[in-house]
Amino acid sequence: MMTDDMDKLRAANVVPINGQPFSLRIIARIFSYIFHPVFVPVYVVYFMVYWHPNLFTGFSSMLKARTLIMGFVMYCFFPVVTVLLLKALNFITSIKLHSQKDRIIPLVACGVWYFWIWYVWRNLPDYPAEAIRFTLAIWISVSLALMANIVMKISLHTISMGVALAFMLLLAFSQPLNFGLYLSVTFLATGIVCTSRLLDSNHTNKEIYSGLALGICSMLLAWVAG
Repeated sequence: MMTDDMDKLRAANVVPINGQPFSLRIIARIFSYIFHPVFVPVYVVYFMVYWHPNLFTGFSSMLKARTLIMGFVMYCFFPVVTVLLLKALNFITSIKLHSQKDRIIPLVACGVWYFWIWYVWRNLPDYPAEAIRFTLAIWISVSLALMANIVMKISLHTISMGVALAFMLLLAFSQPLNFGLYLSVTFLATGIVCTSRLLDSNHTNKEIYSGLALGICSMLLAWVAG
């Protein structure tokens, strides 16, 4: 509330931030957290283990749980702990990695975690080729992101969504299953994430769409290499 020239209370107009209403930016920020790059690979692993009808059908409940836990630890827990430790040691200025400089060490560290899980799954018996290709794509994407970080602050959110989107499309084209619902959800989530980063980040359009393209290309490379 604020007073006018007559000293009467009246509602103050909500001032948009960065040209967007505050409420819209809050919604965009919530979606940015839900589809954070450390969560998206875990969602895909969960889909492969518990929702896909063929990939992990021969696995026991314990092996499925172990697979999901491995995905969570390597794609979410270790990266988050790494960033928190770097912040505590003052190697980075913010856990949100606002600058290109802040992203260098976390990207290198994530490259180690992502390579490790790809290497382990690649050498475990009976692990589906699709899952191994996905882990390889994640490692390729973080390696390319590290190189792209030299010239721009590429969007890590859209990189992760690009990998997930390309993975779902490749599954749909390679398997005789009805992927209509899964593709619809993935396309919707990708659109929401791209829009959210446009509304609630300091990324340029180029950085956001370059991230999406980089993620898609990473998955295509991994699929061919696998």
